[in-house]
Amino acid sequence: MPELEDSHYDDSDGDDEAWLDMDEDGLQTQQSVTCLFCEECFTSVSMTFQHCRDHHRFDIRDIRKIYGLDCIAYIKMINYIRTTKCPSVVLHVPYTPDNIPWKDDVFMKPVIPDDLILQFDIESMAGEIEQQNTDTSDKETNLLQQLCDYKQRAELAEYSLTRALDDLNIAKSFAQNFVMSSSTHIHDSSHHALHLSADEDDAYFDSYGHYGIHQEMLQDKVRTQSYRDFIYKNEHLFKGKVVLDIGCGTAILSMFAAKAGASHVIGVDQSEIIYQAMDIVRENDLEKQITLIKGRIEDIELPVKQVDIIISEWMGYFLLFESMLDTVIYARDKWLAPNGAVYPDKCNINLVAMGDKKSHSSKIAFWEDVYGFKMNCMKSCVLQESSVEVVKPVVVMSQPAEIKAIDVCSSNIKDLDFTSEFTLEMTREDTCTGLCGYFDIFFDKDCENKINFSTSPGSERTHWSQTVFTFENPMDFKKGDILQGTITCTKNIKDHRSMIVKFTINGINMKYYVH
Repeated sequence: MPELEDSHYDDSDGDDEAWLDMDEDGLQTQQSVTCLFCEECFTSVSMTFQHCRDHHRFDIRDIRKIYGLDCIAYIKMINYIRTTKCPSVVLHVPYTPDNIPWKDDVFMKPVIPDDLILQFDIESMAGEIEQQNTDTSDKETNLLQQLCDYKQRAELAEYSLTRALDDLNIAKSFAQNFVMSSSTHIHDSSHHALHLSADEDDAYFDSYGHYGIHQEMLQDKVRTQSYRDFIYKNEHLFKGKVVLDIGCGTAILSMFAAKAGASHVIGVDQSEIIYQAMDIVRENDLEKQITLIKGRIEDIELPVKQVDIIISEWMGYFLLFESMLDTVIYARDKWLAPNGAVYPDKCNINLVAMGDKKSHSSKIAFWEDVYGFKMNCMKSCVLQESSVEVVKPVVVMSQPAEIKAIDVCSSNIKDLDFTSEFTLEMTREDTCTGLCGYFDIFFDKDCENKINFSTSPGSERTHWSQTVFTFENPMDFKKGDILQGTITCTKNIKDHRSMIVKFTINGINMKYYVH
């Protein structure tokens, strides 16, 4: 195995850092060495580890100390990193001896043939570092301690800054909504999505780092069983295929696809839940089929040039809230093979009229007398916010009207801002207090067993419930009467993951925020 030269790997002088990869004759080899965490290549192991330390915060000396790596453990760890493509932060956990993820003997098999990094003598390095520590002067020791202190202070400052930015985003969002809600004018909004930077979008992904939201989604039987049934009952679509799971969360869809025979499943998620997903995949012995990547789809590169199938549970309230379909379309245009498919492949948005005087009173009349005080000015603010509720079928008073149909395999992002006319025929005499929006989902293309589900008031309850747009002034209708209107849905230019929904009914303009 190659050994460290006398110059050693020493932080005190960057020019002295040199780990040379030697061949049997003692000559430096010219074989390239690929980085553990990106695609860059170098002419020596020393340069590769230097790059890993400077660009990926992976210092092999620190990792050796954390885990007490011997030669075998070192080889397994390197192959684990190359196999799972895990970020370097995963290696700083630290793990206990019982749950070290690379302890399985399967990681003795090299991922890259003749990988020079595997030939590095980690045990010689350990002895050398101990000798260096013995020879280090008190002055150098003090300097090292100071550097450690500075590092800890920097990490603390970075953590505090992150928390401060989160608080600032919350305050910013509140201020924007307050200012926009106080306006009584109808403003035209741009038909183009405002693409926020990764930092500005962190708050959205952070919300999916909490475990409770994933439990809620997994416990939604309509949602999860529909995906499971689609995949398991259409295994012909998945056998031997490369699958991309966007927003994989706990990797439940990735594991369904792997069990259905997919040759390789790539799950991508920006939230911290990805680290639990890695453990879940290992716990179910699917790490050979499933690769998990942390990051935004728009920022990462996949380990393959194209995929055969894209699966994603991207739907939000009123279908398009959260704008995650934009991400699916981006991935489709970049990676989907010419004859590939996106699932679910079809969906639609529907409206029904509802007559719920009790709910209307609780939202509107409440403000007329609040512990003896009038707060009527709050009515307009409350009315401009749609609400997510479980709408009982008994309050529905019209036939449904489809206002938007989307083919996910062919639609463009610009299609997601739309204007549509609708007609609602009343099924009984009642007072219409608002409109109820819901969506339907279809797994259809090339399916031997087609699967679909609905979030309508008459269907089994889902975590999406229904979206309610409450009228300030209810309207009376008789059975057979027609309510005609126009709806316009656009992204909110102040917050591209929320929506602005406008209705025009009987010459009256109404504006709502879905957020």
